[in-house]
Amino acid sequence: MIAVLKHSKKTICILLALWSCLHIVRSQDTDLQENGIASYFDQSRIFKNQNKIDQALEALDKAAEIAEANENEKALVDSYHKFALLYMELDKRETTIFYWDRATVMLNDLAYPFGQAVHKYIEALLLYDSGNNFQAIYMLNEAKQLTNDRNLLNHMLLLEANIYMSIEKYDSASTNFNSLVVNSDVYEKDYLRTKAYLGLANLNVELEDYEASIENGRNALQVAEENDFAKEVFQANELLDQVYEIVGRYNLSLVHSRNLLKIKDSVFTIDKIKTEAKTADRIQFDMMREEIGRQDERIEELNESRNRSEITAILTSAFLTIISLLAVSLYRNNQIKLKTNDLLQTKNKELQTARDAAVQAMEAKTNFLSTVSHELRTPLYAVTGLTHLLLEENPGAHQKEHLKSLKFSGDYLLNFINDILQINKIDADKLEPLSIEFSLKKILTDVINSLQQSAKENDTRIILDYDEDIPAHLMGDPLKLSQVFMNLVGNALKFTKKGEVTVIAKVMKKQDEDVTLYFEVRDTGIGISKEQQEHIFDSFEQGSIQINREYGGTGLGLTIVKSLLGLFGSNIQLQSESGKGSSFFFELNLKSKDSVVDDIPFEITQKDYDLKGLYLLVVEDNKINQVITKKMLNKKDISCDIASNGTEAVRLARENDYDGVLMDIHMPGISGVEATIQIREFDKQTPIIALTAISLDDSLENFYAAGCNDVVTKPFKPEVFYQKIGENILEHKLKKSAS
Repeated sequence: MIAVLKHSKKTICILLALWSCLHIVRSQDTDLQENGIASYFDQSRIFKNQNKIDQALEALDKAAEIAEANENEKALVDSYHKFALLYMELDKRETTIFYWDRATVMLNDLAYPFGQAVHKYIEALLLYDSGNNFQAIYMLNEAKQLTNDRNLLNHMLLLEANIYMSIEKYDSASTNFNSLVVNSDVYEKDYLRTKAYLGLANLNVELEDYEASIENGRNALQVAEENDFAKEVFQANELLDQVYEIVGRYNLSLVHSRNLLKIKDSVFTIDKIKTEAKTADRIQFDMMREEIGRQDERIEELNESRNRSEITAILTSAFLTIISLLAVSLYRNNQIKLKTNDLLQTKNKELQTARDAAVQAMEAKTNFLSTVSHELRTPLYAVTGLTHLLLEENPGAHQKEHLKSLKFSGDYLLNFINDILQINKIDADKLEPLSIEFSLKKILTDVINSLQQSAKENDTRIILDYDEDIPAHLMGDPLKLSQVFMNLVGNALKFTKKGEVTVIAKVMKKQDEDVTLYFEVRDTGIGISKEQQEHIFDSFEQGSIQINREYGGTGLGLTIVKSLLGLFGSNIQLQSESGKGSSFFFELNLKSKDSVVDDIPFEITQKDYDLKGLYLLVVEDNKINQVITKKMLNKKDISCDIASNGTEAVRLARENDYDGVLMDIHMPGISGVEATIQIREFDKQTPIIALTAISLDDSLENFYAAGCNDVVTKPFKPEVFYQKIGENILEHKLKKSAS
């Protein structure tokens, strides 16, 4: 008996070992199959970039076969998307849509964010190809929200640049192309660089900057030839042929014209075109034939199933009889449905046209307000800068009063411009809430301290009712929360004389790291009537003309509060009665960080830097701003050179050894971003601080990507200006000296 048990145990162990081996082999087979798909995808990408479309299609067809054989739905979706893009290269729009539709069917039942992102990117490509530029931009923005794949985002950046070229937003197109010139894409770095250089060359032609076009065209040709990008080699030669002819350099034009003839004879031959067309048609035919085969098998299965049972046949006949009796009624309903569909299609087209018009109107309004706000900041920099300098030169008592009034007016105008720009950014979906660590109590304390002077002027007391159960460390957007409370508390103080303003912060619910907080700003001021409450959150609305004249203000504060809270998924509410004060309250969902040690400071304490002896380059095209900036630097014993444009800045940076560069962004000729990129080609170390009257289209990411170390917005406060110079330029110089 014992021998039998031992034998049974031995048999079980052997079976378990065999099962483990089979599992390992199966796992290895799956890995090899997925690696095979990725390998064919890589081959297809390389062949496509080298304009070997027939070979790219062959490689992609093999990847699709493996994906289908192993029922790998995601890989099959990727295959369909890549087929769609390849047929787009062959100008076969209908075939592109065929594969795009096949991917659509699969994505309906598949959770695959990357696949959805590529799907929307191809849709944007189709919209751009049919001339629907603004719809294409909208679709690209949706695609960007679904992925962080760098290669796909780079292709989106390239398509976006081409769309901006089409709608003549040349600055935005230039920014995108320049970002791609210095891209670090793992798979297509050189291909994207080539496309970016070609885009810049064509942009230069549009701006009639033919020398820059020649330089970018030659760069594109060099990279394309090094990597055997046949199509791009042809495009670069074609562009250089045309530009050299425009500038009258006919000998060089002739060289590139001959290159084109050689390329046509050796690369873009009739045989190649026929081969590509034959391969494309064969693969498409095979796929359609397989689909028909699958449908035939399904029909045969249904027929066999029907023949197995006479009862089924009888029931089917009875069902068909019933259907026949209802045919007349269904026919009439179908006619009504067809007419209704025609009407709906007509209405949909009208709605689409109206939507496009609304998008264009919003774009025009956004650009107008952005441009006006930006243009107002430049002269305002002169006003606030000169006022600051005059106040520091010990003016007389009667002059000081006028200068303080001028400073107050300048600050008021700046706040008004900032409010307009803030509303504009929110309307254009340019703002997104951050998620960084902050101290809520510190934010509320800082807001209250900054408004104490206003409270004293109105003989009003500010009270903070803070729940100590609120976690000390929260995750969110402290800057936007500060703006919310600055507007709410500032508004309450404005309408409260000899009273109280209470700021309440309490915990509503806490579960793990999720915290729901309740906030309220309550005052004992003049209150708001029921009629006024209906419109109090509208832009430029203050209740009445009399209130506006008595208390001043822009009427944008509560609009900004409502919009900012909307970014957090919250909603501002109001309770008030005329003559009895007002209460604004809302709830906010945040994440807590209880594990963080409390004694870690949230901010680095500002230092009082000794900036004497620094040697800077100031890049500024406005003469008045040049004078103001130079005087502000001289007050700290900082010497400087002035460059009036980007080209001059690049030359001076190359010829001199500066401690740092203060770079204006918006200038005629090459912009500050482009100048920074050129300086970084030969100088990677010298700190560069961007000075900009930032507009809606400006992106801080673009400034940092170009090589800027920090950004200061104009008009800036002197203490902020000096602090940034100390942090970025002086400390860099001290570290350099120490090493």
